[in-house]
Amino acid sequence: MNILASWVHVVIPVVFVLVCVLLILVILLQKGRGGGLAGAFGGAGGYSAFGAKTGDFFTWLTVGLAGLFVIVACIGVWYYVPDEVKPVPQLTDTPGPESTGGDASATQPS
Repeated sequence: MNILASWVHVVIPVVFVLVCVLLILVILLQKGRGGGLAGAFGGAGGYSAFGAKTGDFFTWLTVGLAGLFVIVACIGVWYYVPDEVKPVPQLTDTPGPESTGGDASATQPS
């Protein structure tokens, strides 16, 4: 395995998890109709936990992180999916214990 492949193999999942955690935090900090989680930090219903103009910033940050999430997910799928698709083994019809083909009188009570 070459050094670039091993480096990318570690970086993609780490970046993906960081983007996911940041996206979760930014969404939870936004002020929704009910005040959001930002109101739980002591702010009143009309105020944000970080000031009055943070709503626009959090909106743009959410859009940017969502775009980064999609890009990193697409790169991860492209990188981790193998080039060759291995054939799925087909299940064969094997006789079960009830159809062993043995003597029918052995299973019938006399």
